[in-house]
Order: sequence, then structure tokens, then C-alpha cells
Amino acid sequence: MLRNLEEGGTFLLTTSFTADQIWNELPGKVQKTLIDKKAKFYIIDAVALGQTLGLGARINMIMQTAFFLISGIIPVEEAVTAIKNAIKKTYGKKGDKVVEMNYSAVDAAMTNIVEVKLGDSIGGHAMPPTVPESAPDFVKEVTATMIEGRGDEVKVSQMPNDGTWPTATTQYEKRNIGVQVPEWLPENCIQCGRCSLVCPHASIRIKVASDLKNTPEAFKSVEAVGKQFSGRKFVVQVFTEDCCACTQCVDVCPAKIKALQMIPNSEEVRQTEAKNVEYFLSLPEVDPAEIDPSTIKGSQLCRPLFEFSGACSGCGETPYIKLVTQMFGDRMLVANATGCSSIYGGNLPTTPYCKRADGRGPAWANSLFEDNAEFGLGMRASVNKLGAQAAELVNQAVAANMITQTMADEILNAVQKTQADIELQRGRIAQLKGKLEGSKDVIAKRLLPVADYLVKKSVWIFGGDGWAYDIGYGGLDHVLASGENVNVMILDTEVYSNTGGQMSKSTPRAATAQFAASGKKMPKKDIGMIFSTYGNVYIAKVSMGANPVQVAKAIAEAEAYDGPSLIIAYATCINHGINMTKGLHQMKKAVDCGHWPLYRYHPELEEAGKNPLTIDSKEPTITFEEYAMGENRYRMLKMVNPAHADELMAASQKDVTKSWKFLVARAAALEPEK
Repeated sequence: MLRNLEEGGTFLLTTSFTADQIWNELPGKVQKTLIDKKAKFYIIDAVALGQTLGLGARINMIMQTAFFLISGIIPVEEAVTAIKNAIKKTYGKKGDKVVEMNYSAVDAAMTNIVEVKLGDSIGGHAMPPTVPESAPDFVKEVTATMIEGRGDEVKVSQMPNDGTWPTATTQYEKRNIGVQVPEWLPENCIQCGRCSLVCPHASIRIKVASDLKNTPEAFKSVEAVGKQFSGRKFVVQVFTEDCCACTQCVDVCPAKIKALQMIPNSEEVRQTEAKNVEYFLSLPEVDPAEIDPSTIKGSQLCRPLFEFSGACSGCGETPYIKLVTQMFGDRMLVANATGCSSIYGGNLPTTPYCKRADGRGPAWANSLFEDNAEFGLGMRASVNKLGAQAAELVNQAVAANMITQTMADEILNAVQKTQADIELQRGRIAQLKGKLEGSKDVIAKRLLPVADYLVKKSVWIFGGDGWAYDIGYGGLDHVLASGENVNVMILDTEVYSNTGGQMSKSTPRAATAQFAASGKKMPKKDIGMIFSTYGNVYIAKVSMGANPVQVAKAIAEAEAYDGPSLIIAYATCINHGINMTKGLHQMKKAVDCGHWPLYRYHPELEEAGKNPLTIDSKEPTITFEEYAMGENRYRMLKMVNPAHADELMAASQKDVTKSWKFLVARAAALEPEK
């Protein structure tokens, strides 16, 4: 932080320590730099001020004001006037309450800045390492340098020469940014796994363990429930250094008395939970044969292979991605459209996609906005071709007496529906490789590199609504019409989230966004019903906050279907202008009002003489306006043009009513003839 500070410069730090305490809490290296550069040192407890004012951890206005006050760039009165004018211009449409809260932040900053006298001696603690000593060499030499903001010092010779980057590196970052973190209260826990399910950053996890020995002093567990887990212990572990303090886990807990509570994050908490996390990670994973990953608890007992991403606190998208990796991550290939999901999914310096202890995990690549669906189809075509080549070579290996016909039949005819089936097939492939290794025969040399393609691969295509509804729509249509076995997940925030909130064809009528400042005048495209007309595409419309059971079931069905699938997942976003700690509630309201009806369209049901369309939500119980007025994207128009807002809101209610009637009528029309 002080590397670019000039001599005589000013350093402003937000901290909970007082002016009398702070000097002794600084690392020795920081103390030395401040003394050597004859710096002016100021502190402010911006976090405490933000919480008092109702701003939470949003301290940018407080810090900006403090900067202008102590920098002397412009006169104080002029700076304060300019900041308050900017507040009115920026937040005026969001209501007087938001404006006044930010005005209060400015006023509070003016009276809470404290100058700290530099100490006479250097006696602070050592600077903690950027990444742990246990990290791989690449992480210590390249990733850590980038984390420190010195990426321009990385040598070309240190960079990967084939364009690939190691996965599973977010685990070494340990940002420790949560002002408050969850604490598990085991005596209240009903062991449902919902806290783990909804966590956007995989920073709260569950395990069932049979033998807890030499546990850290503060490690918590409770007797596991469930017949298959009799005699074992159930554990919930919070990764406090990776938590973003969104409070979703506490909010979703259905226990009569909450099994989680938020507590202040401190150095004592960090050190205690770091030991607990290390022990938790050493515990063996559950046997796949004991669980059903298509259930909430079953899926959450699987290790997430997407963790600690840089997504926003309370992100509505990442829980869906995390869940998919828990169910199929060990054999996933991901084509990711540019957007939020590509930024938090593959940005430098660290990568959230990770791997199991045996090294298996998702293979991920980002494509252009306009061709991501085709990119994913290419992955499917490659997997199919390599699998077919491997099958041909297996038969040739039989003819050459390298393996038996029995081994070949077991491999080529293996059922690969469950995780247990997959692991058995991997065992067969390991035996096959054992027979081939060391052979100089050309068949063996050709088969060894492609043998793993005889294990089922799961191809996924991720992207937002800007990609799927707009720029990449033509390609998506082509890929779904191909009939190939690909799984598409649309992370639908109803707006171009990554580029600042522009309108997409997914944006509902009456919502404001960039390019729709006066409210969008056309209704949302019904992409699910459009693709249901093909008849061969599995389609599910899901909402984590409304029906998580349906989410897990739909993902399992989509992946199991031997054909194209499309999952449209409702995701709350900061661009909606909501309290992100209550995002799950807003997801439920979207379903309750009929704006986001839940359904699954399964072509195989029609082939079996059943209705392929299952409606998983009830008839609307609240109005569209009751849902919409909980979000600034709708409220803003109401404040600046009430008459026009009412007109669009009435039209939106008609949209909802009509789409619900259409869905019900479609289901009735698809009932098989008796």
C-alpha cells in the first residue's frame, strides 16, 4: 500500500484501533516506511461509521470525503459542496433516504478523522506472507506477485507457455474481508445443508465424518442424523478468511432457533477458524454411494469445485455454478461466455475453479460473447470424437491380444449414470492403462492419451442473459437445435450486469436500466417457451430462493438427459438495487407474483406417454407491483415519472397474468390423449 507513497505524503487507513493503539498494531515494515518517508498518518473507523449510518460495509463515500479533507487538493468547503452535489446527482433517483444516508456519511467523515503521531521506534510484527508457504511454487512466484500489485514485474519466462493457467488458486488468497462472519451453533442445527447451498463463495461447507481424532480445541461437531450416517459426526465449517459477510447462510437457515449467527471478525477468530478449516479439509469426503447428489443435503456433502471467487457479496449467480460443480465437477468441461461469470470465473490473479484431491476438476475456457454456444458445441464434438476413437482402439487392442474381450465389453458397455458408476468406470480405465503402459505397440501408444474419454464427460455452457437472449442468441438457437448432448445454464439477472446494467431482451417491462432510463416498454422474452417448441430440448426455469429442491432436481435431470438442455436460473444482482442480504426473499417474490414461474420440460416424459411439462410453482399469490417495488430498478421510475411508471406497471401485471395462463394452457395442451 505504501510502495508509491512519496516523501512527506499522506496515508489514510480505516481501522477499528484507536490512535493510541494503531502504531503498535502495524507491521514493522509499514512502520519503517512511514518513518522513512516522513508521512502524515491519519485513521478513521469507516466501517463502524458505515454500519451506524445504515450503509453497512459501503464506505467509499466516507473514505472519499476523508481523502479530500486531508489532501488539501481543493478547499474543504468546496470539496464538501462538490461531493454532496455529486451525491444528489448520482443517487437522487434512488430516493431521499439514500441521498440523506450519503450526506450523513460525508458529515461523519468530517468529524471522525484522527491524525496519528508516528512512533519513534520500529517494533511491529512481521508482515504476513501474501500466500502460505505450503502453496505451489507457481503461486508463490507468480500469483503472489500479482496479488501484491506487482504483476508488471512477472517475467515472460514465468508465464505459462501454452496459455493455460493452474486452477484452485483462490484458496491461497485469503482476503479476510468480512467485517462480520457466521458462527455455527451446532445445538440448533437440523443438518439440512441449505446454508452451504446458498453461499455464493463456498465459504461455508458441511461434512459427515466417522472418526474425529486430534481435533483443534475449538472444532465443533454434532451427532449426524440419517440412518446411513449413524454413529458419525456432522460438521459445519465456516471459512472466515474467504467469507464476504453476505449473511445469506443465516437468512436461509430454517431451524426454529437459527443455527448460525453473525459475529465480529477478529484476529482471534481468524486464527481459530484457520486451524479448524485445515482440520476440516483433512477429513475424508463422503462415499458417493451413500448420498444422492440431486438432493440439497446430498449435493452439499460433495466438495465444491468452484470456491472463493471474486464475485460480489451476495451474488445470485455463483450458487448455481457451485452446485453444478458439486454434482459433476470432476468430469466437467465449461464454455463460458464473456460477462460476470467469466470475470469471477477466470480472472487473474487467482482461479476459483478447483479440483479434488485426485486432481480431477472442471476444465474451463472463456469465449467471445457472440459464439460461446458454438464454442461449447465444439467441446462436445471433440469429446465425442475422442471417445469414439478410444472405443475403436479398445477393439483393436482386443484383436491384438493386448486386453481381453471381457475387459473391453465391461468398459464399452459400462453404465455411467451415477457418481458411483463413474468411479467404477475410472477403475476400469486405470486397469486398462496398466495393461497398456510400457507397451511399444502403436495401438497402446494411441489409446493411452485418449482412454480417459471412455469416462463420461459433462459439457456445460455458462453465460448471462445479455449473451443468451441477445448477442449470442442465434448461436444458442443453432446449438440447441443440433440435438447434441450439451447443458446450457443462463445466469439470468435480466440485465447486462458486467458492463454496468444495460437493458437486455430479458429485462422486464417497467424496469429501468441503461438504454431504458424511462422504463423498458416491451415485455421480457420468454426464452424457455420458445425453445420448448423444438420438443427435443430439456428446459427448466429455476430460482434458488424460491425452490432449491427443484433447482437440484432440474440440474440432475438436465445432465442425465442425452440431448440438449437449457436451465434458466433467476439470479439477483446489485444492479437490481436491492438489499443483497435479502436476495433469496426477492427470488421467492419473483416466483410468488408469477413473474418467474418454475417449470421443467422433459422430452423423455412425452416419449413415455406422459406430459413433458411440469409446473413446479403455484398460481401467483401477490401482485407484480408488490415484488417490483422491492427493487430500485422499478422504484426509480416511480419517483421521477409516477404516471408513466403506473402505466408500465399495469402493463407488466398483464404480462404476468397472460404468461401464467399461457403456461397452464400449454401444460394442458400437452396432456397425452386418453
